[in-house]
Amino acid sequence: MSKLLTRRGVLRTGAVAGAGVALPTIFTAGSASAFVNEPSGSTVTLGFNVPQTGPYADEGADELRAYELAVEHLNGEGDGGMLNTFSSDSLDGTGIMGKKVEYVTGDTQTKSDAARASAKSMIEKDGAIMITGGSSSGVAVAVQGLCQEAGVIFMAGLTHSNDTTGKDKKANGFRHFFNAYMSAAALAPVLKAQYGTDRKAYHLTADYTWGWTQEESIAAATEAMGWETVNKVRTPLAATDFSSYITPILQTDADVLILNHYGGNMVNSLTNAVQFGLRDRMVNGKQFEIVVPLYSRLMARGAGENVKGILGSTNWHWSLQDEGSKAFVKSFGTKYGFPPSQAAHTCYVQTLLYADAVARGGSFNPCSVVEALEGYEFDGLGNGPTLYRAADHQCFKDVLVVRGKENPQSEFDLLEVVEVTPRAQVEYAPDHPMFAGGNLGECNPGA
Repeated sequence: MSKLLTRRGVLRTGAVAGAGVALPTIFTAGSASAFVNEPSGSTVTLGFNVPQTGPYADEGADELRAYELAVEHLNGEGDGGMLNTFSSDSLDGTGIMGKKVEYVTGDTQTKSDAARASAKSMIEKDGAIMITGGSSSGVAVAVQGLCQEAGVIFMAGLTHSNDTTGKDKKANGFRHFFNAYMSAAALAPVLKAQYGTDRKAYHLTADYTWGWTQEESIAAATEAMGWETVNKVRTPLAATDFSSYITPILQTDADVLILNHYGGNMVNSLTNAVQFGLRDRMVNGKQFEIVVPLYSRLMARGAGENVKGILGSTNWHWSLQDEGSKAFVKSFGTKYGFPPSQAAHTCYVQTLLYADAVARGGSFNPCSVVEALEGYEFDGLGNGPTLYRAADHQCFKDVLVVRGKENPQSEFDLLEVVEVTPRAQVEYAPDHPMFAGGNLGECNPGA
């Protein structure tokens, strides 16, 4: 049995499991090592695996900026950022357990195979002890599975599919980002208040794990309040022109278009929808509306004037006034000259949470990290008090409903928070049907 003290000083015990897991030869640790890539010198290497090319490249660029800032703060450089507001006092600017933090990067290309290959290279060739990043749930699921096999921790970046902590959850993986169910739970009451209960919705959906679960979640939530689903149409992730998908909508009696698209997909599909005059239409005696379930500032900037008045949800926003958010915005803005995105926030926080778990557990062993993070409650990192649930490694915190600003004051002031949805409203049972079928399993140290 292993033992460690949580931040609150409560003794927890749990079996350190996984030593007997059969692994591919390339991932088998040496007999002298207690776990894969155990740091033996004065440094420790983290792997930052982000989309540097592909439809989510904007998010990837901001993620890398945030990772670099997190490393600076962990190593005692800069103003410390959220180290000064984090409820834990385990990080002191001397690296992680006294080891200077170094990092390597990879390009996921927003493709699962490429993401696995780059993560595998960082683990095998560069000695990365933790992998983090990604702006696609397909990528996150693939890399999380690889990290489970390899015996390293995966701190997910931007991944919103229910499956990441549902049917594809893994003991070595953790998600700070919210999910599709939470977006729907936060959005539905606002959509009901704004647009009523007698609506007919047409869905365009990115054809991969995130799109599928986002469509399922928002359709279930809107149908429960009285909306009718007219059609659900899948679109390729690689699509750039959505004109052929917009035209058929004009032949229906749908009065709401729900764009289950993200990144460049959403920018292009929303632009096409506006070009086809959807926002100017009157259908069923109602103004035609467009909803974007998952928003980001980077998407809003790409879509420009087209986002004005459009509702959606987001994980975090730079305008939040809690002390953690203000500290992060100040640090990021000072270094880069503009405010951070939700992707940047998530990746920065995940890096700090990993480092903190190592420090609190007193070991880089993945099983110690898992034990330190399971059931961990913390504050000071934005979005209010937060829980990393032990049952599925999903974070629970407040969720933001946002709307495109009608009169933005700058190129970054594009979204306004219309409601902070309390954590209790977006929580669900671990065995909820939308998250069923997965097995968390046991941590794997790779030895």
